Amino acid sequence: MIELEEAVMEIIVNAGQSRSLCFEALQAARKGDIDRAKSLLLEADEFARQAHHIQTKLIEQDAGEARQPMTLIMVHAQDHLMTSLLARELSEEIIHLYQR
Repeated sequence: MIELEEAVMEIIVNAGQSRSLCFEALQAARKGDIDRAKSLLLEADEFARQAHHIQTKLIEQDAGEARQPMTLIMVHAQDHLMTSLLARELSEEIIHLYQR
C-alpha cells in the first residue's frame, strides 16, 4: 500500500517537472529550435506518466478497502497534475504553430 503523503508529494513533484518542461519547450520553439521543443515535450511526458501512475495507484486503493481521506494537499496534487496535462496539450499545439 502506498503512503498518502509520499504519493501526494510524488504527484506534485512529477507534475511540476512536467509543466516546467512544457514551458521550456515553448521557449525553445519560440527561438526556432523545434527539435529541442519536441524533445522536451517527450521528457515532460515521462514525468506526467509517473505522476499519473501514482494517481492511479491511489484511485485503486481508494476503490478497494484502503479508503483515502480527502485532504487539501490531495486536492492540490490533483490540481498540479491537471494543470500540467493541460500545459502539455496546449504546448504541443503552440509548438505546431511555431513550426508552421
